[in-house]
Amino acid sequence: MSILDWIVLIVTLLSIIIYGLYKSRTKKSLEGYFLSSRNMPWYLILLSIMGTQASAITFLSAPGQAFTDGMRFVQYYLGLPIAMIILSITFVPIFNKLKVFTAYEFLEHRFDIKTRTFTSALFLLSRGLSTGISIYAPSIILSSLLGWDIFWTNIVMGGLLIIYTVSGGAKAVAYTQQIQLIIIFIGIFITAYWVVHLLPKELGFVDALKISGIGGKMNVITTGFSAKGFDWKDKYNIISGIVGGFFLALSYFGTDQSQVGRYLTAKSDRESKLGLLMNGLVKVPMQFFILLIGVLLFSFYQLKEQPIFFNSVQQQQLFNSNKKAEAIKLENQFHILNQEKKEVLKNWKQNQQTVKLQLQQLNDETYELKNKYKALIKQVGMKGDDNDTNYIFIRFVVDYLPKGLVGLLIAIIFLAAWGSIAAALNSLASCTVVDFYCRFKKKHVHPIQSDEEEIKKYHVSRYATFAWGIFSVIVAELSTGMGSLIEVVNIMGSLFYGVMLGIFLVAFYFKSIKADAVFYAAVVSEIVVIIVFFLDKYNVIGMGFLWLNVIGVMAVIGISFTLQLFQSFRYKIIKG
Repeated sequence: MSILDWIVLIVTLLSIIIYGLYKSRTKKSLEGYFLSSRNMPWYLILLSIMGTQASAITFLSAPGQAFTDGMRFVQYYLGLPIAMIILSITFVPIFNKLKVFTAYEFLEHRFDIKTRTFTSALFLLSRGLSTGISIYAPSIILSSLLGWDIFWTNIVMGGLLIIYTVSGGAKAVAYTQQIQLIIIFIGIFITAYWVVHLLPKELGFVDALKISGIGGKMNVITTGFSAKGFDWKDKYNIISGIVGGFFLALSYFGTDQSQVGRYLTAKSDRESKLGLLMNGLVKVPMQFFILLIGVLLFSFYQLKEQPIFFNSVQQQQLFNSNKKAEAIKLENQFHILNQEKKEVLKNWKQNQQTVKLQLQQLNDETYELKNKYKALIKQVGMKGDDNDTNYIFIRFVVDYLPKGLVGLLIAIIFLAAWGSIAAALNSLASCTVVDFYCRFKKKHVHPIQSDEEEIKKYHVSRYATFAWGIFSVIVAELSTGMGSLIEVVNIMGSLFYGVMLGIFLVAFYFKSIKADAVFYAAVVSEIVVIIVFFLDKYNVIGMGFLWLNVIGVMAVIGISFTLQLFQSFRYKIIKG
């Protein structure tokens, strides 16, 4: 990067930190630290929800996901607006009425302490792992820019985030996220403009979309059906998106404290609902546009020189190894294919069907060469990620954007990371302190006590935030080579969210089911979900990960209902 880019990057990040710390001045209490004293307006709730969800993974990995697999990932979000309506009707009024700190306090009111503790523990595990992966995403940037080992970039990125989050609390998160999102939206539009601007002069935005269509990337809606019937292994289609996506969104926004904690900061029930409903309206178009950048990049690299491998650090390491000659040979072959694609696309307007077949064949050949190149990287045994999906967007930014804009775009990815990870660490600490420290050590249910006790718990909360930050950095160190990060995070959530949602749905809608039945049903259901996941992973069965959410919900409801019937029947026999 140029000196100007570094100046833009550093000034932007420092400004956000200073602003967040300035706005984070609040009462030294749990309510002030975790819930911003419950005084946030709906538009800050909206921005905080979106900022928490739109992590660096969204901006790094989503364009790469669309580049490799097309637009069909957007179907994953189609169930979200429906989930926002259900949340506003059911979850929000109850949480606000009870004035809970965490969503899991409600479960003790409805069931018992063991159900609350188990559900909170599921959240801590799932969100702790996901936060570690979210730290790994911006570390990729530092590694690419500075040529550092990813081990050290994880520590640097994690360290900055820990200081930022421990110092500020929920208020810092909410206020900085509004500025972050404004800068992020500006950066997204700038990037999309430059992708189209750098295309050959005779081609425009519509032409770029048509070329992507020829390459099979404009697959916005897919049914999941083939000649053999519905493909349960297909991860992204309109059915799995609406059904599985609905359950995942309902779980995420209704049972994950990193999101529940955002709308618990609202100053009224109405403000919480408005923030959620507006998120349902805005999120799908926003994600569509981010994926569209990846589709535009696909067209761009059909007409410009595409790197055989988008991770430039790994490329350089390979060139410094004993496999340099083989790497150069593969890159030369790849260059020839790039030239052939450009020639084929000169006639795309005249005969699109012929061009489509030719382009498909050439892209198949490029994928084959890329796989050979990745095999060389593995043979050398170098450290780092041999999957370059997450590097496609950042490689374009560094290679093609003008000076100054590179620094701004990289700052945007950092800001997205800070917003989502800060909220996650804040929620992890809140559950640790409220659901475990306050509940067991202090032997009381609700965390509010005297001013002296409040200050003490405020400091405990900061220690808990620090501890979860360290845990997340350790997870980040183990995240190398996991593939498309946006998929990995959603798979991680799907392992736990279905069961968590099932517990809450039983609590809301099945009043006859008691504590023991739902607790044991949840434990069994979680085991079932994990077994199904591994059976799918090793191809014993075929099922996309979104269906894990549906399985978790249905298993908890079905098993708890059965156990309650059995318990009631047994009680009648004993009684009479």
